[in-house]
Amino acid sequence: MPDSSYLIDEIRDMLLDCGMFHNLLPAELLNAAGYFNISKFDPDAVICDEGDAGTFMCIIHFGAVSVRKTNSSGEIVEIAKLRKGRAFGEMAVLDGERRSASCVAVTDCTLLVLARDSLEKMLQEAPKSAAKIIRSIAVAMSKRLRMVDGQLIEKQV
Repeated sequence: MPDSSYLIDEIRDMLLDCGMFHNLLPAELLNAAGYFNISKFDPDAVICDEGDAGTFMCIIHFGAVSVRKTNSSGEIVEIAKLRKGRAFGEMAVLDGERRSASCVAVTDCTLLVLARDSLEKMLQEAPKSAAKIIRSIAVAMSKRLRMVDGQLIEKQV
């Protein structure tokens, strides 16, 4: 079993690798790493279900994840396939609302996981790092929303 400092270093490297947190200083990134966990999923494993309580977010370090929603006819539709570096579950970890989609591992997956209660703890113990993490999450969500807005406009033309 690796010691905790090795695990923290591994998580820090994974956070650096994903590219979402380039605005954090090295010491802040190392500090923030202590609030994340690593989870592994086999192919076809359900990571979260649409409608579940949103208690965590994930960043894909390895593998692919299918994002699925149930349409008005009750059919399950894949709305995205996410790969390394992409995050999901951010809305739920920030606002605590129910999951807007299901996420299922397509391949073997290694995910960085930030629980909502860990984010709250980070806000208490390391507010500057937590603020930068939240800002990075918000920027990533904003970029994705702008991209979807552009896609919707293209479909209307």
